[in-house]
Amino acid sequence: MLRFLVRRLLGAAVILLLISAITYFLFFFLPSDPALLSCGKNCDPQNVALIRKNLGLDHAIWVQYWHFMVGIFAGRDMPVGHCPAPCFGYSFADQQLVWNTISDRYPTTLSLGVGGAAIFLTVGVGLGLVSAWQQGKLFDRVASAASLLGQSVQIYFIGPIAILLLSTKIHLFDRGHDPDWAGDPAGSVAGLLLPCLILSVIFWSNYSRQTRSLMVEQMSEDHIRAARAKGMSSRYVFLRYALRGAMATVITIFGVDLSAVLGGAIITEVTFGLHGLGSLSVQAVLRSDLPLEMAVMLIGATIIVLCNIVVDMAYAFIDPRIRLS
Repeated sequence: MLRFLVRRLLGAAVILLLISAITYFLFFFLPSDPALLSCGKNCDPQNVALIRKNLGLDHAIWVQYWHFMVGIFAGRDMPVGHCPAPCFGYSFADQQLVWNTISDRYPTTLSLGVGGAAIFLTVGVGLGLVSAWQQGKLFDRVASAASLLGQSVQIYFIGPIAILLLSTKIHLFDRGHDPDWAGDPAGSVAGLLLPCLILSVIFWSNYSRQTRSLMVEQMSEDHIRAARAKGMSSRYVFLRYALRGAMATVITIFGVDLSAVLGGAIITEVTFGLHGLGSLSVQAVLRSDLPLEMAVMLIGATIIVLCNIVVDMAYAFIDPRIRLS
């Protein structure tokens, strides 16, 4: 296990380094000039040159990239002031420390992603298990139809409808707002409940169908027949053996879906007017703000890579046939 973890962490470091390098160097092929964008339309060449120096854009591109990577781990001194670690630089557009902006925004995205994932895993896997147990019965047919319907809708379509009906008309849910976990935990839950539910819709339907299919397949395996032949009850075999075999595949699907969850968070934040990393990344792209783009991209990539390592490690605990070395 330790050898596997070390090998995967080293591989993750290489992947993140390649992602950062490719993104950083591709940025400089864009026709926009960050110094000119920061200065505005009516700006003389002297001010543009001064801004370029303050932002560190007067160095060669590989020197800028080196300073950027060193700053993440050790901090760095810039003409506009000291940037403590983790230093992603100063925003080209706002002239503010990027990490301060990230710190203000990440609780919303983290809460939205964790809440949405908890809902769609619980609802999706739960419905799939009950459908497999009730295979061919009324509940199974209704759940399968609901899953197909859920997969056919999109956040930008059902989001405004949910706000109109569930929030504006009948006041069942809060419309949605950024969380303040320290000051108002209950209000934070209320403000994120509807966005999390909408984010989970397009995912739980897939997990319901996948779980049902996997459980039905597992129940036809030879070791399940052998367990039944030994006199074990159907419920015990279903939950003890079939569920354990199906969960490894479900976890694999979840690892693949992590990037889709982040993508869904971007659309959900825009739909509900939340101020998270998703909406921040859109602003960074529109304003050609490289430090902000790099920070959001690296944080998102790091989360996905680390979560996939955790998913791989979970295999050994769920399915004893899988060994990590």
